[in-house]
Amino acid sequence: MGSAVDDIDFDDLTAPKLTDIQRQILDFTEAKRVDFDIDRMLAEAIEQAGADDLDDTDGFGDRLAAHVAAIEADEGLRQLTRSSLRQRVVRLLRNRLSLTELLKRYPEIEAIPIENPFIVVGMPRSGTTHLVNLIAADPRRRALPYWESQEPIPARGQGPDIFGVDPRYARAKSEHDALMVSAPAVAAMHDRFPEAIEEEVELLDLDLAAYVLEWHARVPDWRDFYLGLNQTRHYAYLRKVLQALTFLRGPRTWVLKSPQHCEQLGPLLATFPDATVAFTHRDPVAVIQSALTMMAYSDRLRRTSIEPDWLLDYWSDRVYRLLAACVRDRDLLPAERSIDISFHQLNGNEMPVLERLYQCGGVELTPKVRARFQKYLDGNPRGKHGRIHYDLHRHFGITADELRGRFDFYFDKFDVQAET
Repeated sequence: MGSAVDDIDFDDLTAPKLTDIQRQILDFTEAKRVDFDIDRMLAEAIEQAGADDLDDTDGFGDRLAAHVAAIEADEGLRQLTRSSLRQRVVRLLRNRLSLTELLKRYPEIEAIPIENPFIVVGMPRSGTTHLVNLIAADPRRRALPYWESQEPIPARGQGPDIFGVDPRYARAKSEHDALMVSAPAVAAMHDRFPEAIEEEVELLDLDLAAYVLEWHARVPDWRDFYLGLNQTRHYAYLRKVLQALTFLRGPRTWVLKSPQHCEQLGPLLATFPDATVAFTHRDPVAVIQSALTMMAYSDRLRRTSIEPDWLLDYWSDRVYRLLAACVRDRDLLPAERSIDISFHQLNGNEMPVLERLYQCGGVELTPKVRARFQKYLDGNPRGKHGRIHYDLHRHFGITADELRGRFDFYFDKFDVQAET
């Protein structure tokens, strides 16, 4: 990987040539099989949380069992990945325990209003991250930084150190530093540095009810299980987590975003009836090739083999399902509380888009906030970490036009331009 503005070209995307560091990491981690014993994971979480009430009133145990079974069924995972997924399950359990404990001690949390949120809905790589980071530059809004998305609720007795640094932030930072050593090109695709604004589906996963696991492992069983859940209940749980975060460090007006909302617009609207929603739209081919490339690059360390055909089938289908649901349900959102933003019109045209959004939400766009937006734009040009050179045909054996043919319904509904 060259300097920050270079193109990044993966000539070994589907037949990776590992670096010495990557090989050393794998030699070390593959030696011992990682165990997913639910009782043991729960015991670890209870010990970390100093609390033992999981709030298992609505089948949480069944979701936990399904979640773990889906991971266990993925036979191509390296132990390195199994280890990080096991840590993730323990972390989710620990945060859930800590949340239940917090709500018992401060029942008034559940009365905190989550008022007039701005919610960005769109596919990965369609401008959602850019837009949500921009809106988060408005100091009147609360957003979810990556470090907090991973550990939203502090464990009892775990306060900031003598320099005022939250241990949750410190852990996220050391994890990010390690990732930059082992897989540096990740920054060009999706740089999750600790302060980066993250998706609240990470919070929804304290209820084990999100699509997030699909990005970490090959879990069609989990996808089917998740799609069968009554998401209105789980989005209500998400709201509870947001209330707790508001209680812990305010303010109570949020900006949220996630691609998952595309297929959950009914539950989203039921949970946040006064939300103003910004939909971002982009050529699905650009979205899919980006997702495929990111997954294949990550899989060089995560999996024993890459299987480009599997990735192409799964992710083109997944994007199809998300966009089909979005087209089906888009009109559930009242026209006066929602806007559509085309990717080809966003870049360099952010101010007018933000003006439309704030007008829709009935929020004043003050000169001070405008200045904050401009400062963010000046400091974050597109392709800051280098641009990735995509080659669908070379790596995945399909042309852009062949792939795009499945998505006529989406081009018919929204102002989307085909990208070469």
